[in-house]
Amino acid sequence: MSPIASAHIGEQNYRVDISIRDHALIADEPAAAGGQDLGPTAMEMLAGALGGCTSVTLRMYAQRKGWDLQTVDVRVEIDYKAFTIRREIALGGNLDVEQRARLLQIADACPVHKLLANAVPVTTAAV
Repeated sequence: MSPIASAHIGEQNYRVDISIRDHALIADEPAAAGGQDLGPTAMEMLAGALGGCTSVTLRMYAQRKGWDLQTVDVRVEIDYKAFTIRREIALGGNLDVEQRARLLQIADACPVHKLLANAVPVTTAAV
């Protein structure tokens, strides 16, 4: 299995260069935490990944059903101390009550949600 992402930290305090396919991202910590705030933190990226995956999952489902889903807005909050995640979803479009309820159920089928909700074990190996 080839890696989905790779990360490298050099001498610049807390700046992490992340490579995903042909994309380059920077993760960093806020200045108040000793970083330079050059990019989002790893937890902020995780929140963004959940929001992005949820949005795409709902769009794909609505398209297959032929539903008039025009917009999806997802807010994700992470409580680092309680280890909880709260996701709020706003659906725009000409959708009836049943369609809206079904889309909120489908949100839990997003792959990132499934990984987070099932406490996937992470193994670590030295190379």
